[in-house]
Amino acid sequence: MAELKIGEISKPRFEYRSFGRCFKEQAKRMARLSVPVPEKVWERQSIETYIVSRKNDINNTKIRDGKMDIKTFVQNVDGFEQWNPLMKGEFPISAEVLRQEVFPAFMVPTPELTKETYTLEEFLAMVKENPELQAVTVEKLRYGYMVNNTICETGEVYINGAKVHTINSESTEVEDLKKTVKDCGLEGVENINYLQAIKRVIGMSDKSL
Repeated sequence: MAELKIGEISKPRFEYRSFGRCFKEQAKRMARLSVPVPEKVWERQSIETYIVSRKNDINNTKIRDGKMDIKTFVQNVDGFEQWNPLMKGEFPISAEVLRQEVFPAFMVPTPELTKETYTLEEFLAMVKENPELQAVTVEKLRYGYMVNNTICETGEVYINGAKVHTINSESTEVEDLKKTVKDCGLEGVENINYLQAIKRVIGMSDKSL
């Protein structure tokens, strides 16, 4: 079996992630169990914009550094979610891409497009005009680990300024994920993705974290 490398593209991974107020004990175990990881993933910070849609829970859209990335849900195996890239784009973005790929991913009608290309600000204005969509600012401070050949992280996440903690493990191998979840003391802790967590925090979902 090929060894997973942090930061390298491999075949689609399965993911475990949870969000909540505190994962202190689980995070401590994850750090203790981790093998050494590259310094570039010790600590990472980013500010991203997620576009969430009331009509869609299977396409996850985020924008970072002027680039848009849409992932789509593939399958759930033993409670672990697998996601694949659906679309990657960069602003300014063409009307054709917005018409053919982006708004269909939100599962809402495409607004009238009168220009050939649109800036990020113009795109966000279109999102704001649609009552089914919401742009959400997500600030992340993440700490990377590697446990049982699974890529792991803990982090502090600010969703429109509201702070939550997250803990994560991902791998191409479901059995490795199961072992990591057990070893870190995360059995029975809900597995949800960023899309669901964001919707709960902003009130688009009636569930709580």
